[in-house]
Amino acid sequence: MPAKGKHRRSKYGSLTRGFIAAGTGGAALVLPLIGATSAGAAPQAVAAEKADSVIYAVMSGDSLSKIAGDHSVAGGWKKLYQDNREAVGANPSLIRPGLELTIARGTEAKAEAETETPASSDRADRSERKTALAAESDAPAVETASYSNDLDGWIKESLAVMAKHGIPGTYEGIHRNIMRESSGNPRAINNWDSNAVAGTPSKGLLQVIQPTFQAYHVPGTSTDSYDPVANITAACNYAADRYGSIDNVNGPY
Repeated sequence: MPAKGKHRRSKYGSLTRGFIAAGTGGAALVLPLIGATSAGAAPQAVAAEKADSVIYAVMSGDSLSKIAGDHSVAGGWKKLYQDNREAVGANPSLIRPGLELTIARGTEAKAEAETETPASSDRADRSERKTALAAESDAPAVETASYSNDLDGWIKESLAVMAKHGIPGTYEGIHRNIMRESSGNPRAINNWDSNAVAGTPSKGLLQVIQPTFQAYHVPGTSTDSYDPVANITAACNYAADRYGSIDNVNGPY
C-alpha cells in the first residue's frame, strides 16, 4: 500500500514523441562551413549530410501504405515492410501504436534532390503520387488493435499508450505491482491509511491518490482515476518520474 504522502509530488513528467534522426550522417556534420567560397555551398552540404534513416513511431490509424506514402518510400509499403519485417511480424496488416519503424533514405533520392530542376521535380511529384495510389490499392487492410476488458487487456492497452508517450515499463512490472496493490480490482479503494484520513484515499488498480492522478494523467486516457487504463498509465508515469520505471517498484511507492 502507498506510504504516507507518497503521491504529493506535483511534477509532471514531460511526454514527447516523434522522429529521431539515425544513421551515419548527423546534424553535427552540417554546421556552418568555414572557408566556403559561395553562399550556395552550405545548402548543398546540408542536403548531402542528412541522416540515412529516421525512426518513426506508429500512431493510431496508421498503416504501412500511409506511412510509406507520407515519407515517399521507394517501393511503397512492401519495401517498408521488408525493412521492418522483424519488428512488424508476420502480419503487415497489424501494426500497433508505439511500434518504431526504420524509414530508409536512399542515396539515389538524395542525389536527385540536389540536382533536379523545377520541371523534373514536378514530374517526380506526379510520378510519386501515382506510385503511392497504386501501392494503396494493393496494400493490406489495417486491423485496429483491440483489447480484452480484463486485467490482461488493460495492461496491454496501457503499454501501447505508454509506448506512444515514451513512458517505460513492462507487463511483468505492472502486473506485479497491481496484484500487490489491489489484487486486480479496478474499484479498489483504501479508506484506512494516512492518505485516506487526509481525505485523499488511494484508488484503482495501482492505488493512486487523486492529486497524483491529476499531476501525472496521460493525455488520451480517461480522467476517471478508477478507469483501469488511465489509472495504470498515470501510476507508471509517476513511477517513471520518481523511480525510473514501474519495474523498479517492489513495495509501497
